[in-house]
Amino acid sequence: MPAAGSRTAVASGAPSASGAPSASGAPSASGAPSTAGHLDALDGMRAVAAFAVLTFHVAIESATALQNDFFGALLSRGDVAVPIFFALSGLLLYRPYARAVLEGTARPSTGTYLVKRALRILPAYWLVVAAAMLLWSRDHLGDVKTWLQLVFLAQNYEVHPWWFGLGPKGLAQMWSLCVEAAFYLVLPLLAALLAWFARRGGTDVASRARRLLIGLAALSAISYLWTVLSYYPEYRPYMNTWLPRASTFFAPGMALAVVSVWARREQDGPAARFVRAVNASPGTLWLVAAVAYAVAASPVTGPRFSGVDGVWSGAFELALYSVIAACLVAPCALLAHGDALVGRLLGNPVMRFFGRISYGVFLWQFVALYLWYDLTEQRPFSGNFLVNLVVVGALTTGLATLTYRYVEEPARGLIRFLRPSATPSRTGSRPSSPETAPVSASPETASRTASATASATAREPS
Repeated sequence: MPAAGSRTAVASGAPSASGAPSASGAPSASGAPSTAGHLDALDGMRAVAAFAVLTFHVAIESATALQNDFFGALLSRGDVAVPIFFALSGLLLYRPYARAVLEGTARPSTGTYLVKRALRILPAYWLVVAAAMLLWSRDHLGDVKTWLQLVFLAQNYEVHPWWFGLGPKGLAQMWSLCVEAAFYLVLPLLAALLAWFARRGGTDVASRARRLLIGLAALSAISYLWTVLSYYPEYRPYMNTWLPRASTFFAPGMALAVVSVWARREQDGPAARFVRAVNASPGTLWLVAAVAYAVAASPVTGPRFSGVDGVWSGAFELALYSVIAACLVAPCALLAHGDALVGRLLGNPVMRFFGRISYGVFLWQFVALYLWYDLTEQRPFSGNFLVNLVVVGALTTGLATLTYRYVEEPARGLIRFLRPSATPSRTGSRPSSPETAPVSASPETASRTASATASATAREPS
């Protein structure tokens, strides 16, 4: 997301809704999707999005995505990984709350949930912040304000920063991590509000589920209202990097969480029928996503690499990207049989590995890119796209693998010292299964225009 605008897991063997254990990554034999266990296909989708955005950034830096042709237009919309990852976060983090409302299970303890989130994202992020600052921003190593902003993921809220674009060189892509952190903080309150609204509909599961979906539709609408407000009475581009504009990307994932729980509770209801339709023809949703992507690559979303240039182009971008995210995540989130095509394509060992290291791919990709360009003395918007993609991809994968092994995993291992993450539900119902707060919903997201803007100046990544 540019300064000028936006282009813009979990326990294995978790009990099913009926109380019978289900294997990690394996939905129940009844054909209902998992609502608590780990879904391997989501790792694969996370991997696809992570490397798609890396490809997009290299394409910009190599100027291939800047060409006025069909291939360049397609590459220029690689920032669609932003809503994909936000939708994944919405799905995985809201699932326990949706289960608490619809199943009467325990809800997550807010304190434990937040500590888990911090252990998941901060250690590796701080490592990359230190590396990038030492490499390219030594003049500001003594700037306490900058360090506080970066350490606490508050750089999005600096209206007049010393850096150009979205952050110091090597860290501009962290704008999306700031949005993720804001979502983490507001989710318990948002979930409480949605639960209050749903329970006003009575004890019927279908009524509560519909009310949750209505509330999430309202949450999505906030993005469009926010886009209008960012232009009136005058354009304030920094508002494009704040959580309200991205709410329409989190909402589809949260809605899928509701649908998956509803489908397990009422296996003859509308949600279950929808789940069966998705499992019967995931290719239909993929086709819809492809068409929406092609439309997004057209002028309807505004000129490439110059930010959101108007309310209508911004609204079209929000709508199209939300459709793409929903259609790509839904077949994975609602997967009823692990051996189905979606499971085989996205849940195989190779895709799971790349999904596990995808957070490191997000964190390191521009450090790797800048180091490679410095080493080869390439100028911005130049170079061989394929060669750069192979080298930068390999270097990023290596750094991400090391970070996962020696930073992310040890930090996440500290979670076992926390108390159980659930507290009794206020409904008074006995929990039917334990909550398993997802800890692998990493935010490997980035922004298209930020990359172009940053590369043109201080080579700051998006």
